[in-house]
Amino acid sequence: MESFYRTHAYLIEHINAPVRRNLMDEINWDDRMIGIKGTRGIGKSTFLLQYAKEKFGMDHSCMYINMNNFYFSGHSIFEFAKAFQEKGGKVLLIDQIFKHPSWSKELRKCYELLPDMKFVFTGSSVMRLKQENSELNGIVSSYNLRGFSFREFLNLKTDMKFRNYSLDEILENHEQIAKGILSKVHPLDYFQDYLHHGFYPFFLEKRNFSENLLKTMNMMIEVDILLIKQIELKYLSKIKKLLYLLAVNGPKALNVSLLANQIETSRATIMNYIKYLADARLINLVYKRGDSFPKKPMRIMMHNTNLIYSIYPVKVTEQDVIETFFMNNMWKDHNVYMGNKNITYSVDNNSPFVICSKGDKIKNDPKVTYAVNHLDIGRNNQIPLWMFGFLY
Repeated sequence: MESFYRTHAYLIEHINAPVRRNLMDEINWDDRMIGIKGTRGIGKSTFLLQYAKEKFGMDHSCMYINMNNFYFSGHSIFEFAKAFQEKGGKVLLIDQIFKHPSWSKELRKCYELLPDMKFVFTGSSVMRLKQENSELNGIVSSYNLRGFSFREFLNLKTDMKFRNYSLDEILENHEQIAKGILSKVHPLDYFQDYLHHGFYPFFLEKRNFSENLLKTMNMMIEVDILLIKQIELKYLSKIKKLLYLLAVNGPKALNVSLLANQIETSRATIMNYIKYLADARLINLVYKRGDSFPKKPMRIMMHNTNLIYSIYPVKVTEQDVIETFFMNNMWKDHNVYMGNKNITYSVDNNSPFVICSKGDKIKNDPKVTYAVNHLDIGRNNQIPLWMFGFLY
């Protein structure tokens, strides 16, 4: 136990968390079983340590452990938690929970037999905490940690503390909000950098961002998808090829039969792989209103703009990038559907949006909201695209 205390203290002392994530205030920390999912590389470990440092400091009643530790190859989570409680432990933070083979049963046992303890754990976005783990039904509160928003990236780069805004606030008061922000910084000076490398926290590291992201994407497929979904290793190359083809084709109508021929597998398998890639937060699926998986999506696009630049940078188009940015930000709290031929997307209760760039020829329909790239400040129903990066 002493070695775990020392590791915990070292990590707390040396944590590098330059941005405080909004999720810290959205979680109900009074719950006894909290699951935090997120894409690999998004900062889940840092988030746990940030919580421990902020709420407990060096108090030994809270401990961070990682399932990568070989100790857990021969010991159960319950066994460790019980020993920790006997030493005065009250809050156990468990990182990469899915690395333990019987993690859901272990957590259920901890919840029932250690009623005075609280458990917070992280896992892959591929995990289905409630749908696929009956042991956790009714006892776990699940949350998603996303990559940096443009707002968070801007705050980090400028030492500002801009708050986030709801979609209604942006639609109703975007001119006043933009004026307040522009009085302090010029967002467009930072916007392209964000689109290229601002979503994942490891742009802060002194390593090549694209190489780091490619390595992380491979880990998402090799570990998060194959391990958690229990897919044989021999199918790895097919899933990677599918992701590459989806990226190269760009956000357009899906031809499942063509992809099945190219990858030499069945249509049903293609649809399953597509769902796994979406669960891993590598792609986003856009449906027409009323449809959902397993129906064929109307469009498939990369989950965020950083992925576009890393997978196939020679074929990056501005329209693909700005639509991906809009979709990724809306996806957190809103439903987005394919629009008709004159509308890019329909959001929530049929609110029509067109995603375009300054200078594009558009028929200004007063019933439509235009998200416009390269625009500092908007007017009426034309809103700068960058402002939708303040939704979280």
